[in-house]
Amino acid sequence: MEAGVSRRFGLWLVLGLVLLIRAPFFGGAVQGDDHIYLSAATHALVEPLHPNNTDYVFRGDLVDLRGHPHPPLVAWTLAGLIAIFGDVKEVPFHAAFTVFSLIAAASMWSLARRFSPHPLWATLLFVAVPAFVINGNSFETDVPFLAFWMLAVALFVSGRLWGAGVAMALASLTAYQAVLLCPILAVYLWLNPGNRRRWLVLLVPPVTIAAYQIFERLSTGALPATVLTGYLTIYETLQAKLQNALMLFIHSWFIVFPALAPPALVLAWRRRKEPDTRFLLTWIGIFFVCAVAVAFAGSARYLLPIAAPVALLASYLRPRWLAAGFALQLALSLGLAAMNQQHWAAYRDFAASLRRVAGGHRVWVDNDWGLRFYIERDGGLPLTHKQVLRPGDLVAISELGHNTEIHAPVTPVMKTLEIRPSIPLRLIGLETGSGYSTASRGFWPFGVSAGVVDRVSAVQVGERHPTLEYLTMDAPNAADHIVTGIWPDHWMSRSAVVVLRNPAVPKPLSASIYISDKARARKVTLLLDGREVASQTFPAPGPYTLASAPVRAAGTNATVEIDVDQTFTVPQDARELGVIVTGIGFQQ
Repeated sequence: MEAGVSRRFGLWLVLGLVLLIRAPFFGGAVQGDDHIYLSAATHALVEPLHPNNTDYVFRGDLVDLRGHPHPPLVAWTLAGLIAIFGDVKEVPFHAAFTVFSLIAAASMWSLARRFSPHPLWATLLFVAVPAFVINGNSFETDVPFLAFWMLAVALFVSGRLWGAGVAMALASLTAYQAVLLCPILAVYLWLNPGNRRRWLVLLVPPVTIAAYQIFERLSTGALPATVLTGYLTIYETLQAKLQNALMLFIHSWFIVFPALAPPALVLAWRRRKEPDTRFLLTWIGIFFVCAVAVAFAGSARYLLPIAAPVALLASYLRPRWLAAGFALQLALSLGLAAMNQQHWAAYRDFAASLRRVAGGHRVWVDNDWGLRFYIERDGGLPLTHKQVLRPGDLVAISELGHNTEIHAPVTPVMKTLEIRPSIPLRLIGLETGSGYSTASRGFWPFGVSAGVVDRVSAVQVGERHPTLEYLTMDAPNAADHIVTGIWPDHWMSRSAVVVLRNPAVPKPLSASIYISDKARARKVTLLLDGREVASQTFPAPGPYTLASAPVRAAGTNATVEIDVDQTFTVPQDARELGVIVTGIGFQQ
């Protein structure tokens, strides 16, 4: 029966199913890392050739977006949609991105006709993969890259070399992982000798990526790979790499329904000498090893490019097993996708509620996800570690995704929103151990829970009432005096601000510091209410005290700033470090 359906209606059945999966989520909220790509797209409207040539606030720090781990094709796509619709419109944007899902599914159908005894079931297993169903509802690169990756493989295997080359180039402008097409398809050519010209097509990914790098270096002054490498040295810790490896291994067992994985592996082992099986196993092995080596978050979406060979190998099982596995996996994937949309929609609703009370206030958001997008669209700004908040400012805070600490006194201006999706499944949250998006949250591929995903609040910054003229960093109420720039371990960044009680009579303003052996800072400057009162260059590491002549501020409180000329970073720590501050303030 399947053979008849496959010949006549198989492709249309698959494409129809993809549309049925996507259509209910067309109105879904901006989610996850979508904001990064939308920011690049917005910049593309100003600088079309260089969407990533801009700064971006990430985890509370200002970073160079040229170090983003993805080339700009998705940003260009989003920029085109913004130009057409005038703004980010959820429904038409999601509808447009569905094209990528259709390309991936159609390409899988082509490969299934070549490599599977049950092409329809193989393609249906691919469409039901959780990461395909869930992440296909976002504006991130995962499914667009999968679409071009799959198209490149399908066209290459069918001998359509020009089309394969174009697809490889598009994949290379979407994600650097496209370079892995070279060794994977080289194995296919080795197992299936033929036209030698096919080997030349394998040069397309590295040539495309190299051309993009050179173009950016010549036109913007920086090599994206170099900028990216600098950030990876900060975020790719040994612990993160080990967690990534473990999490990707766990996710690999959930690409198809887990009960299908062991028998599919046994069948693949029995057929390991067949060229097609060897190619599919090699495809899985090469990409998986490289994902373990390169990635650090352990997200399920990293393994989307091996969903095809896994589904193809599983499709050798009995059709009734495949039917049961497909039905169960699709039900799970849709449940997770629906829960996920409830999570992100709650941020959109919260931003709409905040809009009603934000008039006349500066608004900040401590979040890098969809909450940030909707608040920024209403005029808010991302909160950074260095931001000096003023009385009356409003700050929206996500307990799950916050990056900064607020030292100023605050009062709630809205009831805290507790996000608890109605579907008892979880991908990420405060009360789940799911590592679906990042292994730092746990090692379950998803959670079965009714727990809280996030708590979102909005607070208003109040007046400070400092009690100390001289602040030591270990004082019990030190946090009440620190405005920004001093970390709990007493390291300061390039600039730090504290607020102190103004002395009744002028006194020297001083700062006690320690310059470590690793510190690059040598020149230290003190400012009182924005006016420089002392500056000195110190010759070597060691403890020092910088002091001014007797001074006092004009009002009841004094705003004191300490600046250094240079900072440094250390592996596994994203902070800019200047010197250690042990005390600062007025004293005789």
